[in-house]
Amino acid sequence: MKKMIVVVICSIFICLSVCLSYKIVLAGDDDEGGGPILFTKPVKAVLFDHKTHLGFGYSCEDCHDKLFEEAKGTAEEKGDFTMKSLYAGKYCGACHNGETAFASNTKCAVCHIGVKGMNRLTKTGKK
Repeated sequence: MKKMIVVVICSIFICLSVCLSYKIVLAGDDDEGGGPILFTKPVKAVLFDHKTHLGFGYSCEDCHDKLFEEAKGTAEEKGDFTMKSLYAGKYCGACHNGETAFASNTKCAVCHIGVKGMNRLTKTGKK
């Protein structure tokens, strides 16, 4: 029973996080702490929201410039911005290691919104 409650609470949290991220991107009016970033390389698409991470108590300096340079798109241009690197503790994997935050190889849909999600956010997709 406790396991079921934990699963339900985690599912609700994930859904709220994704919905909040969609709302922020769709509204386009919130660039707090750098605003949301929609990564399109090496796969389409991965959504990162600065505000969500700041809400967990992290600061800009926790990631910049140790893990990511501040200029958008810089990580995407690097050949090692891959899931393999994340599993090795680089980029998002520095925290998403299963100890500090959920592991990069779990809860894929929290970050990976796919082509359909990207099209919805950018309003370029077909219905």
